[in-house]
Formats: sequence, C-alpha cells, structure tokens
Amino acid sequence: MATRLLEKYKWTKDGRKWVFYTWTTSLDGKRKKYTSKAYHTKKEALEAEREYVSKLTVFTEDKGMTFKDLYTAYYEYQEDKVKMTTLKTYRDRIKYMQLLDKVKLKDLNVTHYELWRKELAKVDIKTSTKNDIQKFIKIVLNWGTKMYGFDFRLFYNKITKFVDHNEIEKEMDFYTLDEFKQFISNENDIKFKCLYETLYYCGLRKGEARALTWEDIDFEEKELKVNKNVVSIGSESSKYYSLTTPKTKSSIRTIPIPDILLNDLKTLLESDKKVYGFNTKWFLFGKDDPITNSKVRCHKNSLCKKAGLKQIRIHDFRHSCASLLINNGANITIVAKYLGHTKIDETLNTYSHMYKNKLNDIVNTINNLT
Repeated sequence: MATRLLEKYKWTKDGRKWVFYTWTTSLDGKRKKYTSKAYHTKKEALEAEREYVSKLTVFTEDKGMTFKDLYTAYYEYQEDKVKMTTLKTYRDRIKYMQLLDKVKLKDLNVTHYELWRKELAKVDIKTSTKNDIQKFIKIVLNWGTKMYGFDFRLFYNKITKFVDHNEIEKEMDFYTLDEFKQFISNENDIKFKCLYETLYYCGLRKGEARALTWEDIDFEEKELKVNKNVVSIGSESSKYYSLTTPKTKSSIRTIPIPDILLNDLKTLLESDKKVYGFNTKWFLFGKDDPITNSKVRCHKNSLCKKAGLKQIRIHDFRHSCASLLINNGANITIVAKYLGHTKIDETLNTYSHMYKNKLNDIVNTINNLT
C-alpha cells in the first residue's frame, strides 16, 4: 500500500487531496487496484490506510465479522454506487443500530433481534421510520449473505413490522396564499424574496432551488429548468457542497414561472449584473457557491416571527405550493408533473387529504344535473 498526493485538478472543493491505494483480490480471484476516497491530509490518508488493512484482515476471517464490520463494508461498497443523499441516510441510521455493533454475525439470532427491537420501540420517531430502519438492516444482512455466505434465517424469521394504533399522524403544515403574502411582505432583500417565492410558487425542493443558476432561467419562454440538486457536505452551515442529479428522473423538469416571480427575478438579475465577476453560471441564491442551508432556514425563521406567523419548515413551502394548486382546481396529473413526482400515486398519497375538500364539489355537480 501507499499514499499519494493527487494532481491539483483532482482536488475536491473542500480541499481533500490525499489518497491511499493498494491491490486487492476480488471474489472471482482477480487482482484489481483499489484507490481510496480523498482525504485532507497525508496523516488522515495514512490512518485510513491502517484501518483498511485491519478490515481486510477481518474480512478474510469472515466468521469473526461483527455487525458493525458488515455495515461499514456495505457503506464502502455503496460509496461510488449511490447518491450522497443516500449515503447520508446510511450514516444517519448508524445510531439506531449501535446495540448490534459488537455482535458477531455468526452468532446473530432471535434474542439479539428482540433486544434491539425493544430499544428501537422506545425511540421517539415515527413508526414508518422504525420500519424503514428495520428494512435497511435486512438489506445490509442480505448483502452479507451474498458477499460472505452468512445464514441469517434465525434473525429474518422473527422480523415483524412496527405498528402503533395510537399514533396520530402529524398534520401537514403549509401557508395559504394570504399567509404567504403576509410572510413575503416583510422581506426587503430581493435575493431572499426570490428564493421563498421560488419555493412557494414553483414547489421546488430546497436542494433544487439552491442549485438554480442563471443558465436555468429562460426569460423569453418564462420557464425555469430543474436539472440538478445541491447536497451539503457536513453541517447545515457548511459552505462545502456537492452537485448531484435531482431526486428522480421525473424531478428533472421544465416549469413555467409565474409573473410575480418572473418580475422579481429580472430585478435580481439586474442587481447581480452590477457585481464584479458576474456570469450566468452563478447560483441565483448565492454567487459562485449556493446559499447555505442554515442561512435559508435562519432567515425564514426570522421572517416568520416578524410576520407573526407559525413556523413552518422549508419543505413545507413545497407542500404549500401543492395546496395552492389543488385547492384551486389543478388537475392531479399536472400537479404531479409540476412537483416532479415519479407517479401520480405519490402525489395522491401525500396530498389525498386535500382532495377530500373537493368531494362536496362533486356532489354539487351531481345535484345541479339532477
């Protein structure tokens, strides 16, 4: 094994430039070169190299593998195969699996499952989230069966869904049009005004809005293109980020821009053009780099307070857009396309309660015909 400094053009935006590499033998007996992800310093790369060597030793003695070893191996296997958002989900779930960390896979059984399930049952998270975590553990174990030949039937046979008949589903928060007008009337910064109008009137996800550049805005056709997504690296206030594709293929879309937002975007563009170094690759809500998550959230919180309105999440502006469209008679197929949902079912499952308000309209239609 060895460490090396990457060529400068390969350095990451956040300054990671050291890697280690080695030759490994794959399951089919072929040798191939393995190059690690990049690290900030040579010391970090060396430490990662030592840890990798240690894991190689563990994995050649499969019967000594622990659940944590398997989870770590699965994570590294997936690093170049899934989006950063998916990897973040993997990391977020680690804390719910720590009870199993030191259990050797060859010993994993019903008792371990029941103890783990009891502990997770105590955690104050939604039942659906608990089932997602449990499903993910099964995915990791399935991978362990495929890669290392383990037999987890004693564990699998005990797995059952979490059910809480007393759980009350949280109502979806959103702003009505009047509430949003009250909210935005307190905003004097044209950049933030355009940001929240884009979230509310266009229903973009936060990462989609943060990823917009001036190249994505067509003033002649009055359209904007959603074709990328910003994923923050590290904390919400971190300036480091990665540009990825949107959540799904259906999320890549071109949608019309309402006149009120279009006029404000023209004002914002004129303002940006006055700043030295401006170019069309600039982010609408930022400059060379997109606005951070913490700025979006903190400014929103301040604005809600100033307007005397309830606090809603950034994602609730997207729900607000759906509510605005649905309650004003928009076709479900069009709403799904506008929001970038893969299937109409996704829109119906998320916003079906809003369509209940339309049932009286249907009855009135029948009454008027009879």
